[in-house]
Amino acid sequence: MTKAKTIADLQRKKPYGTFDNIEIWPGRPYPLGATWTPKGTNFAVFSEGATRMDLCLFRQDSPNEEAYRIQMMEQTDQVWHCYIPKLETGWRYGFRAHGDWNPKEGKLYNANKLLIDPYTKAIDGTIDWHPAVFPYPIHDEDPERYLKMDEQDSAPYITKGVVIDTRYDWEGDVRLERPMHETVIYEMHVKGLTQQLPAIPEELRGTYAGLAHPVTIEYLKNLGITAVELMPVHHFVQDSHLIDKGLRNYWGYNSQCFFAPHADYASSGRAGEQVKEFKDMVKALHKAGLEVILDVVYNHTAEGNHYGPMLGMKGLDNQAYYRLVEDSKEFYMDYTGTGNTVNMVHNRSLQLVMDSLRYWVTEMHVDGFRFDLASALARGLYEVGKLSTFLDTIHQDPIISQVKLIAEPWDVGPGGYQVGAFPVLWSEWNGKYRDSVREFWKGDAAGVADLAYRLTGSSDLYELSGRRPAASINFVTAHDGFTLRDLYSYNEKHNLANGEENNDGESHNNSWNCGVEGPTDDPEIQALRLRMQRNQLATLLFSQGVPMISMGDEYGRTQMGNNNAYCQDNPISWFDWNWDKDQKELHEFTRYLITLRRENPVFHRRRFFSGLKIQDTAISDILWLNPAGHEMTEENWADGNQRSVGMILNGEGMDEYDERGRRIKDDIFLMILNGYWEGVEFNLPGVREYTRWELLVDTHTSKIPPPKDYLADEPFLLGPRSLYLFRLKLRAANQTEEGKRKVSIVEQVRKLLQMIQE
Repeated sequence: MTKAKTIADLQRKKPYGTFDNIEIWPGRPYPLGATWTPKGTNFAVFSEGATRMDLCLFRQDSPNEEAYRIQMMEQTDQVWHCYIPKLETGWRYGFRAHGDWNPKEGKLYNANKLLIDPYTKAIDGTIDWHPAVFPYPIHDEDPERYLKMDEQDSAPYITKGVVIDTRYDWEGDVRLERPMHETVIYEMHVKGLTQQLPAIPEELRGTYAGLAHPVTIEYLKNLGITAVELMPVHHFVQDSHLIDKGLRNYWGYNSQCFFAPHADYASSGRAGEQVKEFKDMVKALHKAGLEVILDVVYNHTAEGNHYGPMLGMKGLDNQAYYRLVEDSKEFYMDYTGTGNTVNMVHNRSLQLVMDSLRYWVTEMHVDGFRFDLASALARGLYEVGKLSTFLDTIHQDPIISQVKLIAEPWDVGPGGYQVGAFPVLWSEWNGKYRDSVREFWKGDAAGVADLAYRLTGSSDLYELSGRRPAASINFVTAHDGFTLRDLYSYNEKHNLANGEENNDGESHNNSWNCGVEGPTDDPEIQALRLRMQRNQLATLLFSQGVPMISMGDEYGRTQMGNNNAYCQDNPISWFDWNWDKDQKELHEFTRYLITLRRENPVFHRRRFFSGLKIQDTAISDILWLNPAGHEMTEENWADGNQRSVGMILNGEGMDEYDERGRRIKDDIFLMILNGYWEGVEFNLPGVREYTRWELLVDTHTSKIPPPKDYLADEPFLLGPRSLYLFRLKLRAANQTEEGKRKVSIVEQVRKLLQMIQE
């Protein structure tokens, strides 16, 4: 057998040809990565500053023993490349970059370190946190040890890329392209949802195949959501400090490669099978009408700061891939809180991200992306800006610009909080929605003016820039923070299990334990906690914008007060499929709310409310009411102690059209929110002999209210901390093909408006 080192040595005299049992050709600079065909495999990797690049190959049955080391003799447009005829799939590979070791100039070339291809489509193996994985001697006591080069070979301890066959039969699958305003997002974890699901085979639990299982898909369809937003599935690293504590990175916000699906979520294998299994999952979800949105982490990588390991990009071209401190290039700009920030100002880093996004759309058929810490990606040299290279490039891309784009509009750097500042085409996680709705239901003396903006799609944030309500991704809870149940079971975080002495996680949560910290047998507190969860779910699903439900909130999942369970890969974070009576009822209540939203377009309007009278109804498309049943006054809006408000949503006055140009109309709804800790009399608007209201939702109970009409112009007692939804009683929206209601209610609406104004 040819020894690994001899091929590279022999190439000094004869760069190409046959060397023992392997042949080497010059190859092509594009596409980047390892590109397999039945005729052979092309390898291409970018490095501007390397003086030499070696390709290292490892056999599938001995992935830690370097079989061949081949010098890539060609460099075209800063891309090193070669071609190996007849190289089969399944081979593991990595690179070694030769060049200057000068950390103070940001140059970290160290040929002793095997480097992962940033473009590899699959990764095999697990990192062994041996000292050789670091580019400097980590046990050296010198505080500036990161300036010294470590000469140990890292190959036996690091993961490798895999040469795979990317061909796949999609059976005609295409992206679903559901309009954003009709979307209901379910933020979930691939492993967490099915790890404890007894109805599927044990070997499939916690995997892509488990998520694609008919039992899992039936649950998601039955719930009524339209899209799953998967927490990170780019292959990520298990951090050494967590391994040392007996913990694991559960959330996955520590990317190692932007193309490879995380191998631990595959039930079928790591030699490329994970790619096929992921595609099978997407195809199955699409067949069920469910879109797939990926939570992607392009803002940083697992290589950390100057004390971090050398896994790939740091060794291939540190200056190109990372933001370095201008006057001290051995250090990294950290806008992410993780040690480094990907250098989106550099054209090659931008290319890497754009190529990755296109790959997941065209080859993996995903329907959109949620960008973690998107402000870090949108930074120019220093500031976050709409005209950043990243945003500008996405907007002109004919593929990426057409999928769902969701920003987490903040990072940890100066000026990083950018809620409302992203451009048209983008939706945003609306942190102001979360805070305002939490404050209202907690009972803070903040009034209802800000709440009104949040209920109606946050026009104060998005309308002036030409965006629509769907720009607002509304959420009350997410993976990061308390679950909905814990939001009303704990005043304080309880994160001791994370091993950081409860110093991690957010301390300001706008949570309320309802009188007792943690679990309790008190039936009144239990009932109150359930009501508060129902209040939040109803508020979320009847607000304009795009609702996002966090996995398990539909039944009341708890993390026992842990609001930063990033390292809890265990039942603390996993979905629990064993529900008690209250949890079953909460789940049914959530399903009912989603159904009401889906069936009534007035709850998911395409455009903002105008507040103006519509020509053929004599009533505006929205009206705000005080407890007297009259239109809200300026004094009401300015009153910080105002904790009850009603809103009439006029489905008859919608100035919107469907895809065939037909006028969209709906029923007229009255929603009343009472944030008081005591009951309040609310005068139902209208004229008694004309107006009857049908109660659809009462958050005092999980039950669907029995059929009952309530007369207008009579006080209705609102329970403490409660939400009610009424429909103007005629009949359900009953439309002809022309989009016109069979029963005219113009006269009734006129009388309703007259009564409110009086």
